[in-house]
Amino acid sequence: MTLNPWRLKLLSQLDALGTVRAVAQAANLSASSVSQQLAVLEHETHTQLLERTGRRVRLTSAGLILARRARSILDQMDAVEAELRGLNEEPSGRVRLGGFQSSIHTLAVPAIQRLNHPNLEVELVELEPHASMPALLSGEVDVIITTTDFVELPVPADIDVVPLAEEPVMLLSPPGQPKSDIKACKDEPWAFDVPGSYMAALATRLCRQAGFEPKVAGRFSNYMLTLKHVEAGLGVAVLPALAVDPRFDVVTKELPVTRKITAAVRRDSRAAITTVLEALHTSS
Repeated sequence: MTLNPWRLKLLSQLDALGTVRAVAQAANLSASSVSQQLAVLEHETHTQLLERTGRRVRLTSAGLILARRARSILDQMDAVEAELRGLNEEPSGRVRLGGFQSSIHTLAVPAIQRLNHPNLEVELVELEPHASMPALLSGEVDVIITTTDFVELPVPADIDVVPLAEEPVMLLSPPGQPKSDIKACKDEPWAFDVPGSYMAALATRLCRQAGFEPKVAGRFSNYMLTLKHVEAGLGVAVLPALAVDPRFDVVTKELPVTRKITAAVRRDSRAAITTVLEALHTSS
């Protein structure tokens, strides 16, 4: 039996992303091409890896086992390739680092600037917490800056997490219209992050804990747009402290809530990934 690494990666991505269409988008392939390659993998392994129900597929128990073993196999292959490329045991190769908006300039960029390894390249990818863990699991990125407070996405057993920092969460009000707490915003319009995101889930939870359902007047995946919305007097919002740009004229109130910022990698990551992880920890 000969296992093709590329087809193993497609199977691993199917486990992480859930649908053939999502795998196709991540791999820049057509859905039919992905299905064909997975069928070839079934033939190569002499094992049924997929169950077809109508137009959808799901992994069999054997498919799940192989998909999760595949991540470890692919990581080990990356490690071997990096070692062969390395000179004088220097970390080498490309490491893909994903982080949410406000962590890019405060944590990721300083960490990259600390690195002094000529054969090590770091590719930065903006990924919010709701998207970063699936990307890490599927192998699209090697390291993520995220938060373990995002209860909608529990940390899998094969992921190692390193604490980086803890930051307060802020209530934002328009200039001249300060709000003392969440309860005072019951009748205010709100600027929210996109549905399913960490900040949208947090803001919804805080409002419901205060006894009301928020009236959403805008949804923005960009913190600058949220700040501009509040500055214009069109609503209130909740943002982590790192995202509050002092160039915007908004009133801030620290809430009794914090966000735990963490880095995460797949277990048994290669040396270059560990080097980037260590740089993040030093810069935090």
